[in-house]
Amino acid sequence: MVEPRKTPLYDVHIRSGGKVIDFSGWLLPVQYAGILDEHRAVREKAGIFDVSHMGEVRITGPQALPLIQKLVTNDVSKLSSGQILYTPMCYPTGGTVDDLLVYKYGEQEYFLVINAGNIEKDWEWMQENSKGFDADLVNLSDETAEIAIQGPAAEKILQSLTESQLASVPYYHFLPAVSVAGKRTMISRTGYTGEDGFEIYCRPEDVVFLWDKVMEDGQPFGLIPTGLGCRDTLRFEACMPLYGHELAADITPLEAGLSRFVRFEKGSFNGYAALEKQKQEGLRRRLVCLEMVERGIARANYQVFTGGEKIGWVTTGTFSPTLNKNLAMALIADLHATVGQNVDVEIREKLVKAQIITRPFYKRGK
Repeated sequence: MVEPRKTPLYDVHIRSGGKVIDFSGWLLPVQYAGILDEHRAVREKAGIFDVSHMGEVRITGPQALPLIQKLVTNDVSKLSSGQILYTPMCYPTGGTVDDLLVYKYGEQEYFLVINAGNIEKDWEWMQENSKGFDADLVNLSDETAEIAIQGPAAEKILQSLTESQLASVPYYHFLPAVSVAGKRTMISRTGYTGEDGFEIYCRPEDVVFLWDKVMEDGQPFGLIPTGLGCRDTLRFEACMPLYGHELAADITPLEAGLSRFVRFEKGSFNGYAALEKQKQEGLRRRLVCLEMVERGIARANYQVFTGGEKIGWVTTGTFSPTLNKNLAMALIADLHATVGQNVDVEIREKLVKAQIITRPFYKRGK
């Protein structure tokens, strides 16, 4: 049995009262003060997350762009230097290898951020696909630590620690070399919560110092440490997919409602033919949002029915702290995927009524 790994912030989580669990082979805090309090802090003030478990890959060289264009479904050629792109990465079958972020440093240099549970698989897939391309790949996962500051007060908190003007950084853009509290970092205006925020990439040996400095400067703004529990409820309310739930090797980006990130006009990429066929023939199933009409929480993998017929399953379901409702996302037969339609979710061998509603559940500012 492989022992779970520790991020450089493990001891910080312990001294801060974090309840640590094994997540994708990493020991990470699921909560500190409590998931509901942490969730509300991010929506109303700010929270700080340890995301050092995420994977990072640098791709450079004359054919870095053609290689990435083959790997992912979105159109990386549209990026300007300093800009970031969200994209699925697919198998030839159209199923999803992972979803990731592509950072453009320059015409021949890109930085990819991948999900922690997929690092080994993604790295092997990228290497396999790089054969024949004049491009160099480097796995930087073990050399990179990362913390995320999320919430309405995130900019004010981080601005107190850097001379770089954060207000001038648009959403999904980054600054490649920024001094934060005297440490060299990369800062991006990104996150996985549906709120404004920043992610700070740094050397592992600097991350404890930076965490402590951010916490110190952030306390007057209501900043608190936040764990995986609220990270999941926050991303869920914003309908951001989680690999292994809304996306998987047998779930395509089109089925997951991510068609805007599949750019057929750019030309061939892994999964092009399968996804084009799926688009032309029409989806047989698609991701929908559910609001529970009757009492009950629809958990992942609970079955969804209509008229006694099984039509799909829940991918993620929980109580929404922001909306004070029991909500879920589910992958169901396209025939029944209509807003306003009533369905049943099987909870503890009982059918509980739910209704399909518009997506997303929550959007910042609305």
